[in-house]
Amino acid sequence: MLELKNIEKYYNVGTINEMCLFNGFNLTVGDGDFVSVVGSNGSGKTSMLNIICGSIHVDGGNVVINGEDITNKKEFLRYNDIGRVYQNPAMGTCPDMTILENMAIADNKKKSYGLSMGINKSRINFYKEQLKSLNLGLEDKLHVKVGALSGGQRQAMALLMATMTDIKFLILDEHTAALDPKTADIIMELTDKVVKEKHLTTLMVTHNLRYAVEYGNRLIMMHKGGIVIDKSGEDKKKTGVNDILDVFNEISIECGN
Repeated sequence: MLELKNIEKYYNVGTINEMCLFNGFNLTVGDGDFVSVVGSNGSGKTSMLNIICGSIHVDGGNVVINGEDITNKKEFLRYNDIGRVYQNPAMGTCPDMTILENMAIADNKKKSYGLSMGINKSRINFYKEQLKSLNLGLEDKLHVKVGALSGGQRQAMALLMATMTDIKFLILDEHTAALDPKTADIIMELTDKVVKEKHLTTLMVTHNLRYAVEYGNRLIMMHKGGIVIDKSGEDKKKTGVNDILDVFNEISIECGN
């Protein structure tokens, strides 16, 4: 279980541009939940993910995972339990290294490094099987540099690498936004498959409202550091794109747009 308790977050403190994004923000995500998160720019979606991962600190409140308060836990230690896929495919892979080398790096997560070889040859067949599951032919390109792959291939690899080890949480930060529509659909299908097979608790920030309603068992909409829609189970299944758009339009009118 993931809990954000009474989160406070300020930006540009002590300047004329000081802004309070979160003021007593609370969110609980149950084990195995796949939560789609939508909202306008500046609503707090990515800041929320960064707070969970430890990329930014909080000014108040607590981040709790499975009963452990990790509010002051270093970012790199949090990633022992968290896998994250970013909007930019380049952020989840090493472009100047081969597919094989990238797979080995992901496979060695949480392990100590010594003077032994970085690639364990006995794991190569395992890597091939993992890559084969993507149905992109990457299992036959182990010695190709990742930078030579298409954006969709790299994002598929980033997803695979983020979930290769035993993680508890998957964080998807607009991971289809930089892809063309057809490739984005492929990555979403792969995402859904991986989440279900590995039973991962998942938070997915997306601007694609169709993905938000079609995938996951819970949908939340954020606005000005708060939650204005929170639907799960049958309520979520009954929610359509137009329902979310209606709320967007109401907010837009209130803001004078």
